[in-house]
Amino acid sequence: MTKDQKVVAIQEIKDLLQDAKVVYVADLDGLNAAKSSEFRRQAFKQNIKVKVVKNTLLQKAMEQMEGVDYSEMFQTFKGNSALMISETANGPAKLIQGFRKKEDKPALKSAFVQETFYVGDNNLDALANIKSREEMIGEIIGLLQSPIQRVVSALQNKPETVEAKAEEAAPAVEETPAAEAPEAPAAESTDETPAAE
Repeated sequence: MTKDQKVVAIQEIKDLLQDAKVVYVADLDGLNAAKSSEFRRQAFKQNIKVKVVKNTLLQKAMEQMEGVDYSEMFQTFKGNSALMISETANGPAKLIQGFRKKEDKPALKSAFVQETFYVGDNNLDALANIKSREEMIGEIIGLLQSPIQRVVSALQNKPETVEAKAEEAAPAVEETPAAEAPEAPAAESTDETPAAE
């Protein structure tokens, strides 16, 4: 690889890392071409970017990034490395777990998720159990809706109790107009009498 090619490769990695909140580095070594393609296909469906990178170039790209010190991950950059970028915190971990039901690889080398570093494959379960932003928002909305639903339910039931009290009072009100009702027809008959004359 020429110096110019290395500069281009480093810039490509930096472009992937720019604004990335979820960064995984995995070991895909041992996956044949067909299995590697299947892994990439599943990653693409889940909106996870996968790029096989040279360790030295990945380290140089990360060293040049501002805002995040990735140095904790550098010790894991040995052998075959694949950079995985995702919007969902637990997406790559779940993808790796799912793929490992049939295969020994991929293995997690390290990850940077929610401003925390995870080093080693033993962190895979913890990463897979991290709630995604959408899941957390859903839980918060559920918690917020619960008291609101109780209030709305109480308000909806309240008019029924008011109507029940009104119905209890209503028969007494209806009896009074019924006593006056005969007077109204009498008044009508007096109006009709002059018309007949």
